[in-house]
Amino acid sequence: MATQAITPSTQNLTARVADVILKVVSRIPKSEEHASNTPRQKARTIANAAAAQAAMTAGALALPPGPWGWLTVLPEIARVWQIQSQMVADIAKLYGKYGSLNREQMLYCLFRHTASQAVRDVVVRAGQRYLVRKASIRVLTSVAGRIGVRVTHRAATSALSRWIPIVGAVGIGAYAYYDTAQVARTAVEIFAREIETVSEA
Repeated sequence: MATQAITPSTQNLTARVADVILKVVSRIPKSEEHASNTPRQKARTIANAAAAQAAMTAGALALPPGPWGWLTVLPEIARVWQIQSQMVADIAKLYGKYGSLNREQMLYCLFRHTASQAVRDVVVRAGQRYLVRKASIRVLTSVAGRIGVRVTHRAATSALSRWIPIVGAVGIGAYAYYDTAQVARTAVEIFAREIETVSEA
């Protein structure tokens, strides 16, 4: 099976992506939501709005064509993650779990659907509950690095689509919508169940 070549520029982007991941998951956004008696229904409304916002943001940042488009890849990814992290915080608030929301849970919600093996180092499901391993910065950096590799490979494909004006931007926006919906699904799954914090990973 052919493997994608790792160039100095790719390595640099991977490192930058991993750094953005650590910054995003380490900052838990404030939420104006309130605990709800019907959290799943309310979460769906929040998720739809966040997905639409992520799609519009990603699509707009993907409009510059050709080499200019490459310069917007990281800002686009970072902005979408910020939108998603706010959504995760809001969903946690609906389920009454905001007070215990931490960077490990945020990492799991944002990246379980794209790098499930990597996030298992910090959160695992055990029956009807989730075990959250309080991770050291070393472990978090390692996990972020592995996620960064996956994200960078996808970003490289995304950058190629930016050579096709409008069409590429629409495709990138559609992916951001889908990606945000997956994050919301994970957030609902974890916050609807018991969460237990265990010893440091």
